[in-house]
Amino acid sequence: MDVQVTGKALKELACDALVVGAIRSKTEQSTNGVILSQAAKEVDAVLGGLLTGICSGGEFQGSLGEMTTIYTMGKLTAKRVIVVGLGPQDALNAQTLRRASAIATRHLQQTGAHQVVLALFLDGMPVEEELAAQAQVEGALLGTYTFKKYLHSDDNGRGITKIWLVPAKASTTSLEQAMHKGSVLAEATNFARDLVNEPPNVLTPTELANRASAMAEQFGLECEILERTQMQELGMGGLLGVSQGSAEPPKFIILRYQSASKSSDKGMALVGKGITFDTGGISLKPAERMDEMKGDMAGAAAVIGAMQAIASLKPAVNVTALVSTTENMPSGTAYRPGDILRIMNGKTIEIVNTDAEGRLVLADALSYASKEGLSPIIDVATLTGAVVVALGNTSAGLFSNDTKLSDEIIAAGKVTGEKFWPMPMDAEYGEQVKSDIADIKQTGGRAAGSVTAAKILEHFVGDAKWAHLDIAGTSYVDSKKPYQEKGATGMAVRTLAELAMQMEK
Repeated sequence: MDVQVTGKALKELACDALVVGAIRSKTEQSTNGVILSQAAKEVDAVLGGLLTGICSGGEFQGSLGEMTTIYTMGKLTAKRVIVVGLGPQDALNAQTLRRASAIATRHLQQTGAHQVVLALFLDGMPVEEELAAQAQVEGALLGTYTFKKYLHSDDNGRGITKIWLVPAKASTTSLEQAMHKGSVLAEATNFARDLVNEPPNVLTPTELANRASAMAEQFGLECEILERTQMQELGMGGLLGVSQGSAEPPKFIILRYQSASKSSDKGMALVGKGITFDTGGISLKPAERMDEMKGDMAGAAAVIGAMQAIASLKPAVNVTALVSTTENMPSGTAYRPGDILRIMNGKTIEIVNTDAEGRLVLADALSYASKEGLSPIIDVATLTGAVVVALGNTSAGLFSNDTKLSDEIIAAGKVTGEKFWPMPMDAEYGEQVKSDIADIKQTGGRAAGSVTAAKILEHFVGDAKWAHLDIAGTSYVDSKKPYQEKGATGMAVRTLAELAMQMEK
């Protein structure tokens, strides 16, 4: 999609739709509780007070995502004006701009618009103009995402092809840089969404490795794919154990971004769980909603997508992504409850439930990161149903051995609009995963299930600063929303990239 800044006057912008903003307020300066943006006021003047009249009558109240459409009848070069609500004035931030932009452009795409102008800037806005521009672009690209490659039906050419952004005061150069960052982050997120949305007969471990390799070549990253023989040499008993029930070979994907100014620094590690389909193995899952288990590699998609963004934004940090990818299938060769597996760092795990496979493949990847001396280590995984019970579909669980790193991830998430909630990691939880016959027991039971899973992972990070992001409740939405397509969300891509940018500073 072509995204540009325009310096033209609003009335001269030839487009299918001009999107302007309005906020909800209780001040005396408002019209029935609505304050129009500067662009909306300009449009209102040309249209003879039509927008003011709509607000005065209570038809439009400025709630977040609320929209009203006005056809200009030739009074503006734009064919129609969309007024979109930005919500309460005291709650206005980058995320509300991102959400409003997504809602408006998603609606316009469904109505056949191709060329759209975004003019959501407000006077006295508590968001820097550059961040506001970035958020509008991100919202538009995330909101118009669809996954229809396997549909036979024709959309009749529907789809937004060009977006102009109308500036307020900032220079064109600074806005273009902000818009570039927004485009990079959104495109990387949508790449990750594509990976998660692919059917499992297409996105096998081999295909995931191929796509990561192709992305690396396109964006200038180093890429190495380890095969089964190399995993055996390294002693990756967790990944090999989970993979032994599948006809598909496992892969261990390594992506490296090297900053020219940080050649001697080993840098940080991003670790992703890449189970391309999870049946539960011998501990078979129920048939209901098993189809959604194609998304059990959303953590892998997140770190691969983040690497695409990092390669484009080029922060002065070194970053290595590590992805353990396989299927978890039941067969005569599958690993069993009662087995004991030895992880790459030498520790053994007693298998209790083969549906708790994610911690096994992550254990090898975390061990690899620790052996390489990478720090901090951040792993991302759809790891437990327990985190969904605890936090629902709004926040991802954040588990860490370092308070400063935890705070940095939460702060990066606030910038990108992704929410992470810090969870306890007290030593007492570790008692639940002690085994009588191995170093670790694979599960600690139902109580505090997401915490005990994280306590298992903690055994494999060595002395590194580490954080575990359990995105099981936030990686997927099961119905269409005004701002998002049903399916993968690309959760954590933008936060990981933002974190790398912040670490540069």
